[in-house]
Amino acid sequence: MLERRQSARDKVIYGGVAEMGEHGGSRDCVVRNISENGARLEFCECVRLPKEPLRLTIARKGRSFLARIIWWRDNFVGVAFSSESPYELPGSDLARRLRRSEKKKRELQRRIKELIGES
Repeated sequence: MLERRQSARDKVIYGGVAEMGEHGGSRDCVVRNISENGARLEFCECVRLPKEPLRLTIARKGRSFLARIIWWRDNFVGVAFSSESPYELPGSDLARRLRRSEKKKRELQRRIKELIGES
């Protein structure tokens, strides 16, 4: 089979939300695979999607992508991400907050060791 994708996709199971235009509303979906350039989405039921681009939000990755539909079959949809850079969701500074928390934890552990050693 001829591979037409520009980059390999990673198999994942991420929860996502597809927002269809201004009046199309939004639908929950599952991201089944993803790459830099696109993704395969699964909806809980057969969906009718507009031709216009949609915004795919993946909270776990803290990102939102503008995407266009390349194909759909039953409840599966293949999308290609727009060349514009992905939008970082508010609060997506999770990695920075985690590093800060881990640093604080190490400082507290060090202080506990000091206090136990003084007794």
